[in-house]
Amino acid sequence: MPTDARESDGTLEWDSTTIIVVNLRAGNVKGLGYTYGHASSAGLVRDELFPLVKGGDPLNIGQHWEIMNRSVRNVGRNGIASSAIAALEMALWDLKGKLLGVSLVRLLGAVREKIPVYGSGGFTSYTKKQLCRQFEDWAAAGISMMKMKIGREPDRDAMRVQWARQAVGEKVELFVDANGAYTMKQALAVAEKLAAKNVRWFEEPVSSDDLRGLRELQQRAPAEMETAAGEYNYDLFQARRMLETGAVDVLQADATRCGVTGFLQMASLCEAFQIPLSAHTAPAVHAHLGCVAGRARHVEYFHDHARIEQMFFEGATTRQQNGFLRPDPAAPGLGLEFKAAAAAKFEI
Repeated sequence: MPTDARESDGTLEWDSTTIIVVNLRAGNVKGLGYTYGHASSAGLVRDELFPLVKGGDPLNIGQHWEIMNRSVRNVGRNGIASSAIAALEMALWDLKGKLLGVSLVRLLGAVREKIPVYGSGGFTSYTKKQLCRQFEDWAAAGISMMKMKIGREPDRDAMRVQWARQAVGEKVELFVDANGAYTMKQALAVAEKLAAKNVRWFEEPVSSDDLRGLRELQQRAPAEMETAAGEYNYDLFQARRMLETGAVDVLQADATRCGVTGFLQMASLCEAFQIPLSAHTAPAVHAHLGCVAGRARHVEYFHDHARIEQMFFEGATTRQQNGFLRPDPAAPGLGLEFKAAAAAKFEI
């Protein structure tokens, strides 16, 4: 799906987003799952993973989860393989909900009816006009938390944050995301500057692989600024190492990368470590999971994914209302239907 404008962050540039959609069928009931990433994930689902679940009991998701994860040992568990498993496993959860006639949020057990979102965009490629317009539109729609990208041009970061702050005023919580663009000392200097502009969330100030650097920044950053990371944790063990190291104030998790099962496992880790959880992107699925995880604080309403999911999926959970996502407890499964006709011209 082409982006609606050129986009970049602290370390990457892109002009399109690829969504991999999985349909599973049991009798006349169809389950929907998806992930974002490289199109090669589709081939892995079709050729390697689907044969492992074909003909199996659609209610035994734990069994399928274990079999799929064992099967990719020599392929490479993290990355493309994990995302492929996540898409297929999500389809299994959707299918199970539809077979039982209950929504995913009720199937897993809700702790809340709705979950706050934060608007996520503010790409480094945006002009001042684009940045301010996006944030003003979110504020008008009732969103009270917003995140922007920084790190591509460090000398301009403070100025761009000031643009955003002037556009939305002081009542909106402002977050920044460097996507690992800085060294630890650079990130610390940026944290001190941006804390003075009432920025309260610093995501991936250094690479997520640099747990020592994340921990040092977490300890030395201004007390009012939280550090966050975890979107690239593809399994429970990566998340556990991040928490055991004390690297973050808030752990992020993404069910399109770690699976619904992995997301729930990470939510349990957050309970054990008494750390808040934030869902990364993909609002259509995280509307449900955010209402299930007790430590979940909010869901990232990422510009690209929100746009794609509204175009390709029929279902209320793809749209935020007054700063919240509210899954329909009466709609079976994820409550989504894939609009194949709308997606057809973009199909690879």
